[in-house]
Amino acid sequence: MMTVLKQFSLISFLLFNVLSVAHAILPIEKLDSFKGAQAYLVQTKTLPMVDIEVSIDAGDRYDPSAKSGLATMTAGLMNYGARSNKGILSEAQIADEIADLGAIIGFSVSGERATLRIRSLSRKDLRERVVQLAAVMLGSPSYDAKVLEREKQRMTTALLEAQTKPESVLERNFRKSVYGTYPLALSPTVQTVANVSVTDLHQFHKQFYRGDRMIISIVGDVSRVEAVEIVQNLLVKIPQSGPEIAKLPEFERSPVEPLSQREINIPFDTQQAHLAMGMTAVTRSNPDYFPLLVGNYILGGGGFVSRLMAEVREKKGLAYSVFSYFSPGKDAGIFQAGLQTKNDQAALALEVMSSTIGNFITMGANPEELVAAKSNLINGYPLRIDNNRKLLDNVSSIAWNNLPLDTMETWAAQVEAVTLDQVTAAFQKYLAMDRMKIVVLGAKNK
Repeated sequence: MMTVLKQFSLISFLLFNVLSVAHAILPIEKLDSFKGAQAYLVQTKTLPMVDIEVSIDAGDRYDPSAKSGLATMTAGLMNYGARSNKGILSEAQIADEIADLGAIIGFSVSGERATLRIRSLSRKDLRERVVQLAAVMLGSPSYDAKVLEREKQRMTTALLEAQTKPESVLERNFRKSVYGTYPLALSPTVQTVANVSVTDLHQFHKQFYRGDRMIISIVGDVSRVEAVEIVQNLLVKIPQSGPEIAKLPEFERSPVEPLSQREINIPFDTQQAHLAMGMTAVTRSNPDYFPLLVGNYILGGGGFVSRLMAEVREKKGLAYSVFSYFSPGKDAGIFQAGLQTKNDQAALALEVMSSTIGNFITMGANPEELVAAKSNLINGYPLRIDNNRKLLDNVSSIAWNNLPLDTMETWAAQVEAVTLDQVTAAFQKYLAMDRMKIVVLGAKNK
């Protein structure tokens, strides 16, 4: 009787937490489009701060093959010079202004998109100055030739250093193996970086940095009216549209037929062999996202409670850590598993990792694992939205991936609704061991 009461109390507690989280989540408001850009707002009053992200469909996948790194440099150099109404703002002037305002303004680039991140006090006078500066950087970068050469040298040094790091070499080769002919397979090289010119930067900016390729997400202590003003002021120097852009090739999941060359072995002078295994998988908007999320928590995403950790580390002692994850984007996605082990244990470690993943695809999870996985994911969700920056990450992801605006409110319920059959069906639908690409990097017979 006591056990039943304890179980009932636990279920009631978890349900209360789920309902409390759903109730506490603030709604996403869709703002009117401006210059073709979509805009979204979550109002929070906890701190007198505002966080803003501009997502631009201008990621690495648009790099010409001979100039891989162009998208990264186009965005990165926006921090180092811009043309304002009062003349050229130098790198030092931009940095000093940001420091004086107590703000953060920065650009970054991933495979799919470039992003501008802004963090400021929400006080009107300070906020407007920050937004004005960011608008100049976003819309009118100067792209000074000397700065470009300096940054190319810095990027070249980083690339040469990366060639000495096994993790970097493994990841570069794994992406190339998995993505094949899709543009996300490309990585910058010393030569492709050297090929980039100031003209290339200006042309890339003109082609891709425009309103109809932008999504603006705002989280913080601002009203809807103030948010609209932020959007309009940010895009004041941005055109609504631009030249026609060639379509990317269709993203294709790994072929149905077994691969002729599944394993790539890369000699490398290292004490530890590095292993990666995976294949192309689903996008974030795929209906099977939640079964795959829950299933992967059981397989390799749950840390010390995962199947891979139990088989590879606890039972065999082959690696300190082993993992698996799905990395879904808007238009592409991959599944990846990996570990590090002693060189003379690489073959055995690969065998155990492969058999564990293969068994999970075939047999699925058990009821106890499913309950534990859903409980951990749901109870951990509040930590993923407990401040403005994390909220902004979620809002930006929802907007970028064209997800329903109530995704944060329904997330826990969608996890809870996942069944064992759904997990098994999803893994069998999207993963197959004979289509996995394998990269092993290390020194043989060592």
